[in-house]
This record gives sequence, structure tokens and C-alpha cells, in this order.
Amino acid sequence: MTLPDLGPLFLTIRLAAITTVILLIIGTPIAWWLAHTRSRARSVVEAVTALPLVLPPTVLGFYLLVFLSPNSTIGGLWLSVTGTTLTFSFLGLIIASAIYSLPFMVQPLQGAFEAVGRGPLEAAESLRATPMDAFLTIATPMAVRGYLTATVLTFAHTIGEFGVVLMVGGNIPGRTKVVSIQIYENVETIDYAAAHGLAAILLVFSFTALLSVYMFNRRFPVHVG
Repeated sequence: MTLPDLGPLFLTIRLAAITTVILLIIGTPIAWWLAHTRSRARSVVEAVTALPLVLPPTVLGFYLLVFLSPNSTIGGLWLSVTGTTLTFSFLGLIIASAIYSLPFMVQPLQGAFEAVGRGPLEAAESLRATPMDAFLTIATPMAVRGYLTATVLTFAHTIGEFGVVLMVGGNIPGRTKVVSIQIYENVETIDYAAAHGLAAILLVFSFTALLSVYMFNRRFPVHVG
């Protein structure tokens, strides 16, 4: 039995890990703002954040390809400074993955922050805690289930990306060929054994990740006041 090429799998894991860390940093303040703001712009921001959920991946990938291409302002500036393009590069995959997986980070965190409510935060403020102290010592521990769910979903979703990464990164071995593209390529070449090996790894990983989240959430319920 021929072992599948694990290079795309390792590249995908690296991509998913970097994307998840970036979205934890970016998604936390967005989710916090959405959970507490009374601004009229909230609905607009929520719609923009959730847009990747309803847009076909090829549509989002196409606009990202145009946005990041050397002919665009950002892509052209990047090319002039670094001598490399954002499209068909690992950095381009990170940008595309962060945008495509954004709702999977923001929505669970927003729900977790809304569940915390204002009561615990106001109690902390009455004890002269700063907003940052209240967030770190009160809101974050109470929202741990939301963080776990958001992290696992974002990582797993990035692992399974296909259309967006194919449009933006192409199919360059060692640089942009992620595991989903490798599976598709194996199927096209009738190498079902290799495709099955990689697909089985993703299936087991996805099931295990989701099972872990559900078991954790059931075992450690969060009580809010």
C-alpha cells in the first residue's frame, strides 16, 4: 500500500494554526464590540462578518484574487516592497483563510460574551477594576466555552478549505497545495487509495475535534449571573 504524500497535510495544519491565532487576536475585539455595542452599525458589521458563510467560496476567492493581485493597490504595493506577490503565496493563503473563517471565530465568541451579561462586569467595576481587568479576570474565564468552540471550529474549517485557497493560492507543491487540493488532485488522477488515506485522516480529525468540544461543554457548563 502506497502511503499518501503528507506534505500538503503538514502545510494545511500550519496554515490552520496561524489562521486560528490571527483570528483569536482579531476576532476577540470584534465579538466583544458586537456583544455590547448599541451602535446602529452593529447589523452592518454582523452582516459583513457573516458574509463568508453565504458567499460561494469561488466568489469570495475571485474577489480576494483581484484584491490581492499585483494589479491592485495593496498587491502592487506589496510587490514593490518585497518583490513577491500576495497571490499564489502562503501569505496569500493566510489572508484568504482569515477572511473565510472569520465568522467561525466571531460568532461563538459573540454568543459567549452575550451570555456573560453586564452583571459580572458591573460588579467588577464597582470594585474599581479597570475594563481590561474585568475582561481578563471575569469575562474571559466565563467565556472559555466560547473560546474553545471558536478555536476548534476555526481550525477545523481552515483545514477543510478548498475553493478559496485554490483561487488565491493555486496548486504549488510545498507552498500552496493544501490537503483538500491534494485530495482533489488524487481523485482526478484516479489515485483513490491516496485520496482515501488523506480523506480518512481529515474525517477522523474533524469528528474527534467536534466530539471533544461537545464533551467539554457538557462536562463543564458555565453558569452566568
